[in-house]
Amino acid sequence: MCFGDVIDDVVVVPGGPIREDTDTPSEIVLRPGGSPANTAAWLGSLGAAVDFVGTVGLGDAARHRALMPGVTAHLREHESLPTGTIVVIVEGESRSMLTSRGANVALDPADATRELLSNAAVVHLTGHSLLNDAGAEGFAALIARAREAGADVSVSPGSVGFIADYGVTAFCEAIAGATILFPSLEEGRLLTGLDDPLEVAADLAKHFETVVLTLGAEGVIVDGEHIPAATATILDPTGAGDALCAGFLDEWVRSRDASAAARAGVALAARAVEVRGGRPPA
Repeated sequence: MCFGDVIDDVVVVPGGPIREDTDTPSEIVLRPGGSPANTAAWLGSLGAAVDFVGTVGLGDAARHRALMPGVTAHLREHESLPTGTIVVIVEGESRSMLTSRGANVALDPADATRELLSNAAVVHLTGHSLLNDAGAEGFAALIARAREAGADVSVSPGSVGFIADYGVTAFCEAIAGATILFPSLEEGRLLTGLDDPLEVAADLAKHFETVVLTLGAEGVIVDGEHIPAATATILDPTGAGDALCAGFLDEWVRSRDASAAARAGVALAARAVEVRGGRPPA
């Protein structure tokens, strides 16, 4: 089960350097997004049985369910807040994101019902869900409920900027109890205060059963093993990390083999960077 943000992405690829106070010719496309929703969609594309729990604007649930083929989407509509929106500016392998969380601030951990949790092998969350009205207390309670139901809990932290704004200590306290962590190297460095990737991964492994440290084009480190990235032609890096989580979790549920799961994750991430936006191609 995946729990968290549903987003309408506006993906902008400038035709050159952005010029201030005037036009910059660009490619602009609309894509569905939201990190946990993207992970659910990639899991669905692999044929995994996956539930997604999230919140959208009034009248928007049917549209977003249709944008998640293969996923059982449990979407609550908010009466006044719109579906969240992010403007994603893609420049080569780099992205900048302008974010309005919209109805995602009203995410309610109670929507992840006992029945859904009891049917889940893994509950996948992202750090951005700490910014909902339920806050850290609700996030921690959801982790506890999932663990009591017998599920693993995986967390993708979100972003360096988010963690820095939220506070490293507060963030670590909120996600305590999770079993799988998917930090980027930059996030791992911020969380540990260390620099060397192997040292970062080893330090985080003191607190989480499984740590998948993502290194971008260099692949991942898991259980002290470096798994190189799969070859890909990068069109858009948006959602690559979400796809990596999906590939890892899909294999992990079957085999409990972190190395095999990491290889499946980097393979799916390579597919993700070859499409525009954060979801599998329709």
